[in-house]
Amino acid sequence: MKRQSGMTLIEVLVAMAIFAIMGAVASLLLRQTLDNSELLGERMNRLQSIQRTMTALSSEVLQAAPRPVRAELGNDEPALQSSFSAEFALQLTHNGWPNSSGVPRSTQRRTAYRIEDDELIRYHWNVLDRTVNNVPVTTVLLEQVDSLTFRFLLANNEWTDQWPPVAAAAAANSSALPRAVEITLVLPDEGELTRVVEVAQ
Repeated sequence: MKRQSGMTLIEVLVAMAIFAIMGAVASLLLRQTLDNSELLGERMNRLQSIQRTMTALSSEVLQAAPRPVRAELGNDEPALQSSFSAEFALQLTHNGWPNSSGVPRSTQRRTAYRIEDDELIRYHWNVLDRTVNNVPVTTVLLEQVDSLTFRFLLANNEWTDQWPPVAAAAAANSSALPRAVEITLVLPDEGELTRVVEVAQ
């Protein structure tokens, strides 16, 4: 009589164990791939947010306009203002506000920046000379921000940490603009990012 061939119980168990190990390894590799993809996506989103923020800051500084404004309660503010004791890290009037609908309004806008709860907030007003009824529009530009500072290049090629400068003659001119602005953004994950923008005059 012919002897029938087949798999023994031990062989079946060994095969099942091998398949189980292979499945576990494949699942682990898939999980790692998905995790890496998620981390890469978060990293790309972060870098894009940083790039958008620096581009927005640079664009508005580049288009700074020598236009002082009247703030709430009739207080006058210079065209560009920045100091450690000020309400905002930077406040400026700039050109480049698109008016595609042809509404009778200025193409200049007043914008300000400051950090609140580790978020970089951008403020803008729809009028230059505002009253207490003109509420600013706020936008969160970037999260996880340690600091935002500026330096300003004077006509004599020296840098100052505040604008208008301390010098009485320069401070008296509320329309004065620096030759260039150095923007320094400090982030916990990226360190210190610096960009120098020449002011179009």
